Amino acid sequence: MAERILFIDRDGTLVEEPADEQVDAFEKLRFTKGVFKNLGFIRQHLDFKLVMVSNQDGLGTDSFPEETFWPVHNFILQTLEGEGITFDAIHIDNHFPEDHHPSRKPGIGMLKEYIDNDRYDLQHSYVIGDRDTDQLLADNLGCRALILGRDGMTWDKIAELLFAGERIAEVHRATKETDIRVRVNLDGSGRCAIHTGLGFFDHMLEQIGKHGGMDLDIEARGDLHVDEHHTIEDTAIVLGECLLQALGDKRGIERYGYTLPMDDCLCQVALDFGGRPWLVWDASFHREKIGEMPTEMFLHFFKSLSDAARMNLNIKAEGENEHHKIEGIFKALARALKMAVRRDIEHFELPSTKGAL
Repeated sequence: MAERILFIDRDGTLVEEPADEQVDAFEKLRFTKGVFKNLGFIRQHLDFKLVMVSNQDGLGTDSFPEETFWPVHNFILQTLEGEGITFDAIHIDNHFPEDHHPSRKPGIGMLKEYIDNDRYDLQHSYVIGDRDTDQLLADNLGCRALILGRDGMTWDKIAELLFAGERIAEVHRATKETDIRVRVNLDGSGRCAIHTGLGFFDHMLEQIGKHGGMDLDIEARGDLHVDEHHTIEDTAIVLGECLLQALGDKRGIERYGYTLPMDDCLCQVALDFGGRPWLVWDASFHREKIGEMPTEMFLHFFKSLSDAARMNLNIKAEGENEHHKIEGIFKALARALKMAVRRDIEHFELPSTKGAL
C-alpha cells in the first residue's frame, strides 16, 4: 500500500517565526500552540510519514552562520522527539528568494524522490504550513494543503481533520418546482454564498453558516412567480439532507446543542442529532411577512429541516419585534448546530448507549 506523507514546514508551523525570520538563538525559540499534543497524536494514531521541508535563507553564509542554526534546530528535534514526534526525513534549502533555485519552496527540487514514485500516495498526502508558498508547494506536489491561520485552521483542527476526515457534503435536488444545490463544510469558518431569490431568507440562512462556524453554499432557483412556498420548503429539505450526509457516522460528535437573546427577544433552540426527527415549535408571529418571507413558512421550514436532517428540534421564542424574533431563532439554531457537531477525537465513539444513531 502506498505511503501517505505530511510535508511539514518548520518556522511558523512547528515553531513561531520571529520578526527577522531567523530562529538562530534560543531566546527566539517558541513552539507553536498545540503542536506537541496534536502532532504527537498524529504520530501515534495515523500512518503518515513525517517529512520536514524548510527554507532557511542563506544558511551557511555570513548572514546566517551554521553555528547559530544547528544548536537550536537540534534542540527543536530533541524536544519534539521527547513528545513522541520524529521525522522520517528532513529537507532544508539554504537559497535566497532571489536565487530562484528549484529546491527552494515552493519548488520541488528537494522532493523529487517522492514524485512519480509508486511507493508514495501524494494524492492523499498533505503540506502543513503557514504561508502561501506552502499552498503552492502542495499544488506543485499534487497533494493538499492545511495552512495554519487560514480560515481558522489550528493544530487542533489539523489533527481532527487528518484523524476523522473532512465533513463536507453537497446535495442537488431538482423538481418541476425548484432546482436547489447546497454544499456544507461543517469544519469551515463561516463563509457563506447564498442565493435563493428571497433577500430576507438569504439573510436568515447566512446566520446558520456565520454563527454555526460552517461554510455554506446555497443556490436555489424556484417558482417564485407562483409564491415562496416551494423555494423555502425545498431549501430546508436539501439543507437537512446535506447536514445529515456531512455528519457521516456521527462518531465523536457532541450530539446535543442548546439559547440566545436578541434585544427584546429570547430565543431557545435545543436539538439532538439522535436520528429521530421531531419538531416542537413555540413561536408566534403577528405580521404576514418579514421581507419577502411569509411568517407562516417559518414553522414549515424548521419542520422540513428537522425531518431531512433526522434531528429532534425544540424551538421557543418570545418577544415583540418580529424581525428580531426570527433572526434570533436562526442564530440560536446556528449556535446549537455548532455545539452539536463539535468532535472530540480523544473520545471518538458514538454518543449513544444504543451503539447507533
